[in-house]
Amino acid sequence: MPDRTYNVLFLCTGNSARSVMAEAILNQLGKGHFRAFSAGSHPSGQVHPLAIEQLQHAGIPIDGLRSKNWDEFAAPGAAHLDFVFTVCDKAAGETCPVWPGQPMTAHWGIEDPAAVTGSDEEKRRAFLLTFSLLHRRITLFLSLPLAKLDAMALRRELDGIGRLRDQNQ
Repeated sequence: MPDRTYNVLFLCTGNSARSVMAEAILNQLGKGHFRAFSAGSHPSGQVHPLAIEQLQHAGIPIDGLRSKNWDEFAAPGAAHLDFVFTVCDKAAGETCPVWPGQPMTAHWGIEDPAAVTGSDEEKRRAFLLTFSLLHRRITLFLSLPLAKLDAMALRRELDGIGRLRDQNQ
């Protein structure tokens, strides 16, 4: 584990499901070595109830989770960001603010579980699959020897993590 705290921002357009779940997962698994945040370009204003349900089911704390605008993290005095990951294709294609500190960026696109239609069971399955893929990617990210990788090697690793797909899809 690193001997410093890395700040990580997860971005998604609505900041109601994928990015919020990623924030909560990394804050739980990062055990103080990583501090995760999430935001959106057009935040919905609320965290999706099934995202909350999935996090609670996994035993991950939900205290303080909220849907927020990415401008909070580009403003003067915002936390210095080490990494910024987009988790939806729409946010990846948008013009992002200039992040303080020129963080390493990568795209970890995941289908939007909030867009799934069908039965409650089908919707819950979509949130479980999203959670599982995020958990897998974040676990791989946490296993990287960050202090030992040069910028190009780190970028390759982060991009590779973003290409992982859920085994059940």
